[in-house]
Amino acid sequence: MTPTSSAGHQWDPERYLSYADERGRPFVELLARVGADAPRRVVDLGCGPGSLTRLLARRWPQASVLGLDSSPQMVEQARQVEGIDAQVADIAAWATADADGDGGLVDVLVSNAALQWVPGHLDLLPALLDRVAPGGWFAMQVPGNFDEPSHTIRRDLAGEPRFAPHTQGVAVPSSHDPEVYLRVLQEQGCTVDAWETTYLHVLPGARAGDPDPVFTWVSGTGARPTLQALPDGLREEFEAEFRRRLREAYPDEGYGVVLPFRRIFAVAHKPA
Repeated sequence: MTPTSSAGHQWDPERYLSYADERGRPFVELLARVGADAPRRVVDLGCGPGSLTRLLARRWPQASVLGLDSSPQMVEQARQVEGIDAQVADIAAWATADADGDGGLVDVLVSNAALQWVPGHLDLLPALLDRVAPGGWFAMQVPGNFDEPSHTIRRDLAGEPRFAPHTQGVAVPSSHDPEVYLRVLQEQGCTVDAWETTYLHVLPGARAGDPDPVFTWVSGTGARPTLQALPDGLREEFEAEFRRRLREAYPDEGYGVVLPFRRIFAVAHKPA
């Protein structure tokens, strides 16, 4: 759930979990398409604080469940979740590591809202499939909402002259359409189910004491590296303008703030 490299910024599990139910729903729907019966080894790439990795242990209690994340803060919290182990690891490095020296092949490999942070992750998919045992499953979900105001406002603001010297080169997420993942995974010999869903998250907003719920959402994920790249003083200026523009783009009309969120899913089953 966090970038492949945590250099230059830190992740806040508490802020990330501000909308835990909304963030968790895609994971549940992704997992529902995985047909594994009794896997021995299950790995969650980008496990974050482990709150969703716990669902893997509940579904397959006989399995060894390991969560990997690049953020020490997230892993520290995940290690407190019963039924799973957690380690600090870089997704790209893990994908290309020797499987025999890293616990062996995986029966179920899950990556939920993490690969969008890995540069060139499309080219990494064959290596990830190499870590999956014959007959095993690979399931991934990435956001596909990067043309929405929640992202375009941040990009435009970060590119302004007063902010650009500090925000150039910061980590930004990206992904592809579902048919792109479908073809790449099919080329690896897998049976693939790929789809997209646009959720309409209704955030409570001012009624719940948060006049800027979309800012709360993005500051825990996509906007966090940008915010942390800014020095004190300038960060507050950026946040104030960011909040204002988000309020205009996502008005609260008394029923909550509607945040459309497109998600991209793919589940691949390797031949036995």
